[in-house]
Amino acid sequence: MKKLVALLFAAGFSMAASATPETFVMDGTHTFSRFEYSHFGYSTQASRFDSTTGKIVLDRAAKTGSVDVTIDAKSVNTGYPTFNGHLQGEDFLDTAKYPVITYKSTKFNFDGDKLASVDGNLTIKGVTKPVTLTVTSFMCMPHPMMKKEACGANAVAKIKRTEFNAGKYAPYVGDDVTLTFAVEAVKE
Repeated sequence: MKKLVALLFAAGFSMAASATPETFVMDGTHTFSRFEYSHFGYSTQASRFDSTTGKIVLDRAAKTGSVDVTIDAKSVNTGYPTFNGHLQGEDFLDTAKYPVITYKSTKFNFDGDKLASVDGNLTIKGVTKPVTLTVTSFMCMPHPMMKKEACGANAVAKIKRTEFNAGKYAPYVGDDVTLTFAVEAVKE
């Protein structure tokens, strides 16, 4: 009987330990923030930020978590250096005054065991607005090369750039901007 009690106690302790939040650090070589907008209706232009850092805290058993992301606004990459400089100017990102863009979650939303969306606050040019990221894929598993637990996700959101004081040339250059995030993070 004592062995059974000890076994049940150990199993309960093991389950409680596995239900604790885990922290994952974003891998800068596999994490990118992208944005798309209509250019005079001719085409959809796609660009990205080359430097995105952050952490994810995940408690899978409790179905809770948080994400804290920092994007280096000066890392904007359109594929054309002159246009990068234009977007870094006062009319758009104003990176001299606002060098970073941040996203801080307020709630993780699950559909069963699947992470479905993340509510949070996006700050661009000192303006903070609530933004919900729709999670299109999310998976955690042992990383085959790093031999550590890792998580990956893709998420999307739509914003209006005029709401962040970055509305020069709107509506000709589209006010609606689609943000997409590709994230890979490794357990600390």
